[in-house]
Amino acid sequence: MEWESFLKITRSLPLINTENLMVGSPDPSSIQVQISRWHKAGKIIQLKKGIYLLAEPYRKVEVYEPYIAAVLKRPSYISLEKALEYHNLIPEAVSVYTSVTTKRGARFESEAGIFDYRHIQESLFWGYASHTVNQQTSFIAVPEKALLDFFYLKKVKISPDYLREMRLQNPASINIKTLETHARRFAKPEMMTVAAEIKEYASSVHTEKVL
Repeated sequence: MEWESFLKITRSLPLINTENLMVGSPDPSSIQVQISRWHKAGKIIQLKKGIYLLAEPYRKVEVYEPYIAAVLKRPSYISLEKALEYHNLIPEAVSVYTSVTTKRGARFESEAGIFDYRHIQESLFWGYASHTVNQQTSFIAVPEKALLDFFYLKKVKISPDYLREMRLQNPASINIKTLETHARRFAKPEMMTVAAEIKEYASSVHTEKVL
């Protein structure tokens, strides 16, 4: 396959799955050789084995990074710090796209970004919503689940001081009833403690603003 032919097929795609390119090809090995050459030449970026992204000069479609996160590991949804940033619950920009998955944890680093995956049991794989940008669908934890995932997976002991240290902001956007319902669904006493501490923190911040 020539480069121009390859571009005609892939330029309108956000990502390139080499398995799809090889379907029906009389000589899939030759396509793989070309993919390897284009990768070495910097024309395409390897996100993981079999998944590529056109280098910026050749792209026709702007790629939505949360969509990359959804494709690199399925099933998964963005959570923890990146989801907290997305919901404006922390002020810092977070460079790593951390997702949770029922599969084995993994980490993929490339020019497109850093995509980290934390394992979570199937019984806790919920509490997220789909988001579509440029016809690219991703999955991101709702604010309450992102907070609970953060403390559950990081095993951080919650306290008012820690919440201030992480600069938790806009607590009014946290639905306390949803937070408590989600915490109960974890079926772990420590998660109810997390919900109670966040509720108390949200109340104290509101009181400070009123005063």
